[in-house]
Amino acid sequence: MTRKKQIIVPIIILVTGISVFIGLSSMKKPPEEKPEVINTPIVAVEPVEVGPMHLSVDSYGVVKPKYETALVAQVSGQIVELADAFVSGGFIAQGELLARIDPSDYEAALIDAEANLASATASLETERAQGQVAAKEWKRITDASPTELSLRKPQLAQEMARVKAAKASVLRAKRNLERTEIRAPYDAMIESRDVGLGAFVSTGSRVGKLLGTDVAEVRLPVADGQLKFLNDLGQNAEVILSGVFAGVEKQWTAKIVRSEGVVDSNSRMSYLVAEVNDPYQLVASVKDEPLRFGAYVNADIYGVTITNASELPRYLVENGRVAILDTDSKLKYIAVDIVRQDGANVIVTGDLAQGDRVIVSALDYPIAGMDLALEGEKPAKGEEMEEAESGTQVASVME
Repeated sequence: MTRKKQIIVPIIILVTGISVFIGLSSMKKPPEEKPEVINTPIVAVEPVEVGPMHLSVDSYGVVKPKYETALVAQVSGQIVELADAFVSGGFIAQGELLARIDPSDYEAALIDAEANLASATASLETERAQGQVAAKEWKRITDASPTELSLRKPQLAQEMARVKAAKASVLRAKRNLERTEIRAPYDAMIESRDVGLGAFVSTGSRVGKLLGTDVAEVRLPVADGQLKFLNDLGQNAEVILSGVFAGVEKQWTAKIVRSEGVVDSNSRMSYLVAEVNDPYQLVASVKDEPLRFGAYVNADIYGVTITNASELPRYLVENGRVAILDTDSKLKYIAVDIVRQDGANVIVTGDLAQGDRVIVSALDYPIAGMDLALEGEKPAKGEEMEEAESGTQVASVME
């Protein structure tokens, strides 16, 4: 009996354990299926534009007249007349009367000089007649050769010198009389007037200052490294000047006419000089906003043309290469040469083609030829590397 118990009890326990295990197993939930992991790096791209590119050089300057003249009195006297246009900001034409100095004394001096000339001329004629008489008398008296003194030639030369001096006095008196009228030497704008009606001026006194309105100049500083982007170092290059007047930005066309030919010892800049014709639009048939003297302007100097070039953000060029997404959705590197850096961008030449998709996002471990997925498209499946939760980083597309 005891032996039967020893056999039956273990069997019962075993059966019970199996039953419990089966019961518990039937209550366990099946494991959830995990979605298939896709680990292809996702990138953002921008199509590149390749084509001819006109380079320009930026500069700045202050507008000044090509000619400016300080008017001074060449004779002394009282100011008896002033032109209405002879005021600061007034425009005057070439030859226009600005001021008149009292001419009375100079008119009298001219009359006196003309009288002296008439007297000297009469004395010269008298001396010539006396010389002719002396020559006839000498021939009648003797057959010997007369001396120059006998023929009164020294006296004749003296009288001729007196006539020349008298003529010079007349010319000087006329010139002084003309100088009592102060006239504009060219078309100009009055910067300042330093005399008033009734004021007395002496020779050399400043009367005013004129600014020529035919041509304006702008000195444009250019760094030495930028000159290589200009044809013929900028000679005859076109320039677009821009400035703000009354809160509105305006533009004017200018032209480089010369280089000053030296490097400034302080700024280490070379200076190009641009000219603008008729800056105040005085003779233009179609009036536009005048370019005022003293205005600060920015300049865009037209430079060289590159046949095939592209402009890219500077950070995309690394070790002379640019990463692109090729037609097989693989990473490919293109060699480029940086021609010029312009702020945050660079202008490059090389093997880039129109429409190449430049990768503008960051890659953790880029390897040429690796598979990539385009942002916004479904990537390829079955990759062996497991994507980490924060694996792929996608940079924002440049604006």
